[in-house]
Amino acid sequence: MGEVFAGRYELADPIGRGGVGAVWRAWDHRRRRYVAAKVLQQRDAHSLLRFVREQALRIDHPHVLAPASWAADDDKVLFTMDLVAGGSLVHLVGDYGPLPPAFVCTLLDQLLSGLAAVHAEDVVHRDIKPANVLLEATGTGRPRLRLSDFGIAMRLGEPRLTETNLVVGTPGYLAPEQMLGAEPDFPADLFAVGLVALYLLEGARPDARALVQYFLEHGTPGPPKGVPEPLWQVVASLLQPDPVDRFRTATGARKALAAAAELLPEPGPDDELIEIFDQLGPLPPGYGPDGPLRQASGVASDLVPGRVDDSGTAADPVASKAVERADGGSARPVAASAVESRSTPTPTGSLSDTGSFRLPPPRQVPVHPAPPPAPGPAPAPAPDPRIDTATAAYTTRDPQAPPLTPALPSPTGDPHAPPPTPAPRSPTRGRGRRARRAARPPGPPARAAIPLLLLALACYAIGFWALARL
Repeated sequence: MGEVFAGRYELADPIGRGGVGAVWRAWDHRRRRYVAAKVLQQRDAHSLLRFVREQALRIDHPHVLAPASWAADDDKVLFTMDLVAGGSLVHLVGDYGPLPPAFVCTLLDQLLSGLAAVHAEDVVHRDIKPANVLLEATGTGRPRLRLSDFGIAMRLGEPRLTETNLVVGTPGYLAPEQMLGAEPDFPADLFAVGLVALYLLEGARPDARALVQYFLEHGTPGPPKGVPEPLWQVVASLLQPDPVDRFRTATGARKALAAAAELLPEPGPDDELIEIFDQLGPLPPGYGPDGPLRQASGVASDLVPGRVDDSGTAADPVASKAVERADGGSARPVAASAVESRSTPTPTGSLSDTGSFRLPPPRQVPVHPAPPPAPGPAPAPAPDPRIDTATAAYTTRDPQAPPLTPALPSPTGDPHAPPPTPAPRSPTRGRGRRARRAARPPGPPARAAIPLLLLALACYAIGFWALARL
């Protein structure tokens, strides 16, 4: 049997690999159905931050494949999505080559519909390409498309996880302004949609660099062979090198596409019928359509069918050491104190109500300034009878040094006897006031303190005189 993750998700077999982790077909013991689970090994903070952004995305749309729940187990995290069995547009073009224009219009309309929902949440996808556009296994019926993989998506105004001069995306599907380091924006996604449309119509990956160069030097080219003129006008508008010349919104492009689709000829009886197959293949041994054939170890006790405790109710999920979230996510604590976090929220590193979790901010370590180097021996100034010699000098004490020894009483027992002469370079030997002064923070030397003190007294006298004149 497969590995049970966080007491709930049983990993059956790998079905792909994304930008930040492997994708598995998994059985959800709570919802009693198969799901797609993207598993990330927490190898570095950068990948984990992208993983957090992707799993936090919640867009409910029939043509968007967004994360539905999440879980954490030891050093791994995962989030789950609906299981889409028809493969991607890469599989479809690999099976049939160039697709009929009417079929392409249907796919593009669904892609733009999903993208409009994404943009309505102020999210830029940044990685639209055929491999990230999945299909349901609908056979010869109407296709159903799902836009997936939001690993590098970002909301407008969010801080970037990469340097400003570093381009993120898939080479060959990047807009010209992205290659110049511009901030991510919606027109860049629309440019990628145009490249996907050209890929479906020609059955081969377009050369984006040569295409942009031709647009800049010769203007909009004529339609490729087999592409109707109305459809090409829409695709060419998506492929304009200048983002100002493109459609501003996915909804606007969708309206233009609908108008172009009405001008296309009706499919003829000799046109090839497109069938979208199940690309996942059969279930691995030990699994059936209704889940695992045998109960695997590690499944949470409250998720085992028919298992109840002595009181006749389902067992407490805490017994399985899994903390379940309201949105379907779960996290396995490593200690009993982590289970208590369900009732006592923690300020950092806690699990949010939406299923996302925040990384703790970097800890601010106080920096202690290095003590100044000890000054070399200098001639002692002439003693001033107005200043106590026991307080004339300040000694900087190392914060790591042991506490100073307490002052000893006068050997003669006379409280008015003068203090003994302190030993040279020994800040721990002295009497009362000397020992207390040694523990004070560093201050100015005596030769600087005396003029400052006299100046302060003069200012005080002038101020008192001014107040008396009022």
